[in-house]
Parts: sequence; structure tokens; C-alpha cells
Amino acid sequence: MSERRLRGLRAFTPSKPAKRSAPTSPTDGQSSPQPPPAPGERESSVITAALYKKGRRSSTHASLVETFRELRRHPGGMAWIGLYRPDPAELHSLAAEFDLHPLAVEDALEAHQRPKLERYGDTLFVVLRAARYMDAAEEVDFGELHVFVGPDFVITVRHGAAPDLAVVRARMEDTPDLLGRGPEAVLYAIMDAVVDGYAPVVAGVQNDIDEIETEVFSNAPGVSRRIYELSREVVEFQRATRPLAGIVGGLSAGFEKYKIDEELRRYLRDVADHATHVTERVEGFKQALQDILTVNATVVTQQQNEEMKALAEASHAQNEEIKKISSWAAILFAPTLVGTIYGMNFDHMPELNWLLGYPFALLLMGVVCASLYVVFKRRDWL
Repeated sequence: MSERRLRGLRAFTPSKPAKRSAPTSPTDGQSSPQPPPAPGERESSVITAALYKKGRRSSTHASLVETFRELRRHPGGMAWIGLYRPDPAELHSLAAEFDLHPLAVEDALEAHQRPKLERYGDTLFVVLRAARYMDAAEEVDFGELHVFVGPDFVITVRHGAAPDLAVVRARMEDTPDLLGRGPEAVLYAIMDAVVDGYAPVVAGVQNDIDEIETEVFSNAPGVSRRIYELSREVVEFQRATRPLAGIVGGLSAGFEKYKIDEELRRYLRDVADHATHVTERVEGFKQALQDILTVNATVVTQQQNEEMKALAEASHAQNEEIKKISSWAAILFAPTLVGTIYGMNFDHMPELNWLLGYPFALLLMGVVCASLYVVFKRRDWL
């Protein structure tokens, strides 16, 4: 790839580095097993380091030093080096050999960058966010990929399990005519793999949304939490896919302006179409989840209203029972009071020796009870 061709690839403003995430299992090409590191020595982050000539692998190397030496010895080839969470010393050695910009190297070491395309001299620096759908956990796992593209080299730095660059390398090696078009072809293949990897994620998220819609109307417990968690994944998915249009647009403009291989331009337009489709689907997911959240809030409010209504009805029924019990208690209290008073053992009490005292006491009890019954009946307590 000539410097004139690379000048056509426009870049964007770099972003600040963030914290490094937890490691996952690397896979990148068919490299031979390496011996375990000695005690205290860090395991090499080089997954695959190979040289290609005219679209075919000419040699594979276990170390960066051997790769540098072989590339100098046979100019005109292309080095494709795959790294997984590289040690700073390894990446700095690559930076010294291929004249990588310090800001790009810093971004590649720290990760957590937004997807972007930048140009430093005759080197392109591309950041992509890959994704994979994990069926068991029903969640989306995001990975990060940094790609350095120069006149005779491609360096990939992965931070996460996705994407599987072994598949990309195998695909390119099976199509030497495409691989022979240079580092730009490798960059296209990587971007195509990242964008194609979004398809299973889109299908998985769509299935989750369908399940949530069913759960909302079936009053399933925990649905609000699941809506919130899925909304966060969709927002993260949006951050990964939305910048792709600008990245692909910048590459396409450079390809067209400097008359770069027409076949690669067609391939890149295909990537742009797929990226646009994914972006539109993700935008639709966001709107759908907002609608579901609104519906869920309405359903929850209705449930709360029904519960409050049922509680109020139960409270009303309880009050009616209390009224009845209280009314009968008051009615029975009157004769009890009279009988208690005249049951006291005093020698001198009124009406004790009166001939009509007993009938009078019974009549008084009956009148009081009847009066209380009429009063409570009129007030609907009985």
C-alpha cells in the first residue's frame, strides 16, 4: 500500500484512554503452541505472527524479533501480527519497528476506546467494538479491537474474546487473490467480520425483547429489572455501531478519491450496507424498549390500583363487621350494666324493697336495648 493511497483514508479525533478490563481467552490464527513462561516471566501476547507474499503465507514466527528480521530480509511482503492484551514492552517494540504513533499505542494498551478511524503519517489506526451474544446468560458480551495498518503490515490488538480473528485469517488465506491486494484487504476483512458478527447479537436481542413483551402482560416478576438491563446493553450496542458509518465513509472516500482497487471499494460498500442495517435495527430496539418500559409502567400502575382497590374493599368489609360487632356489644352492654348495678350487695339501695322494682328493671333493659337497636339500624350499622 503506497503512502499516496493511505492519504485517502481520513481519520478522526483520538479519545482518552480508560481502564483496562478483565482478560478473556485469546484466539487468532493457527499459531503453534508456545512453551509455558518461566517463573516470574509474562506469557507472550503474540497469538500469530506471519509473513505473506502475493497473498500466501510464506513463514510463521514465534517471536516479534524473528518477524522483524524476516520482513527486512524479504521486502515486498506483508506482516500480519495478532496480539492479545499485549505487554507494553511488546507493543513498544512494534511501535519502534513500524513507527507507530505514541497516542495510538497508548490507546491500544489501555483499551475502552470509542470506535474510530485515525491516520498518523502513513499508518492507519482503527478501533472497532465487536460483540457476541451469550445464549446461556442471555446477554451481550462486547470486545474491543485495535488495528494498525501500514504499507507492509497489519497489527491487531484484541481486548476481549470477540471477534474471532482466526476465522478472518483462515478466510483470507483461502482467498489469496483478495489477500494479495494488501493490508487494505485485511482491514476490510476484519471490519466485515466485526459487522457480520453483529447479526447473531441482533437476533438474540430481538428474541429477548419478544420475551420481555410477553412477560410484561403476564405479570412476570423481575421484568422491570430485565428491561433496564437490556436497555443498557442496547445503549452499549449503539455506541459500538453508530460510529461505523463515519469510519466506513472515511475509508470509502479515500478509496474513491485515490482510485484504490475497485473490488475493495465494492467490498467496503457491502460492509457499509450491513453496518447501516445493523444501526437501524439497534435504533429500533431502543425505541421498542422505551415503549415497553412505558407499557410496563402502565401495567404496574394498574396492578397497584387494583391492589389498592382490593385493600380498600377488604378494609370496608372489615369496618362493616366491626360496626355490627360494636352495635351488638353496645346493645348487650345496657342490660349488663343495670344487672351489675343491682347485683351489688348493699343493704340500702333504691328500689330493692319496691314491689315493682324487678319488672321496672326488666322494662328499662328492654327499652334501652330497643332504642340502641333502632339508632344503629338507622345508621346502617346493623
